[in-house]
Amino acid sequence: MDDLHGAFATNGEGHNSEGLLARRRVRPGQELPARSGGDPLGGLDALSGLSGFTGPAARHERRRRPTIVGIGGTTRPDSTTLRALDTVLRTMAGAGAETVLLGSADLDLPMYVPDRRERTPAARRLISEVARADGLVIATPGYHGGMSGLVKNALDYLEDLRDAPRPYLDGRAVGLIVCADGPQTAGTALATLRSSVHALRGWPTPLGVSIDTSTPPFGPDGEVLDNRTASHLETLTDHIMGFAYAWSQVI
Repeated sequence: MDDLHGAFATNGEGHNSEGLLARRRVRPGQELPARSGGDPLGGLDALSGLSGFTGPAARHERRRRPTIVGIGGTTRPDSTTLRALDTVLRTMAGAGAETVLLGSADLDLPMYVPDRRERTPAARRLISEVARADGLVIATPGYHGGMSGLVKNALDYLEDLRDAPRPYLDGRAVGLIVCADGPQTAGTALATLRSSVHALRGWPTPLGVSIDTSTPPFGPDGEVLDNRTASHLETLTDHIMGFAYAWSQVI
């Protein structure tokens, strides 16, 4: 995916990521068509003639702009978790998506009570934004081996989508980010978050990103300082945008 905003620039040597289309299988002697702008599926029409490739190219004219909703953060407005979430959403916006960031202030909700039907304006906004989303990114700090209560409570509110035309997170790619001081907490929190997304009928992306906060991964202006973090966030972006554009052909 083209990094239009420089969000994945690092303070060391840049990583070499050819993005979503460069990973497609091409027969010997055939060239991968050039991509244009920030379109993750640019050149897809040309790819449709390749042997074994099936995809939405024939319905390219029906493609629409995907909506990606980001959920997460901590009670600190400048947290690493929120910066990681903002980085991914800004890059998706540069690639053509409409993005919505629901950070800590937006997730300051009453404890979810299944039998209570009253909803605050913030809770109603959360439900409505997720209902129209084509994909999501969920970012949480690792707390005691799991996700934060702030994020878990927000996910509990998605029970209100059980009778929606697309119930819960059905048909949506969901990228997962966990920030923690050390790999053990990040790993268990990521597994817990992935299980919750499965229960909500979402499609967790193949790569879940864990960010070690023992060394600051972001600079003062939000730039990514760590090559590994930059590469993983870019891959996460490719996964979600590719799925969202492809799925938009059939809904």
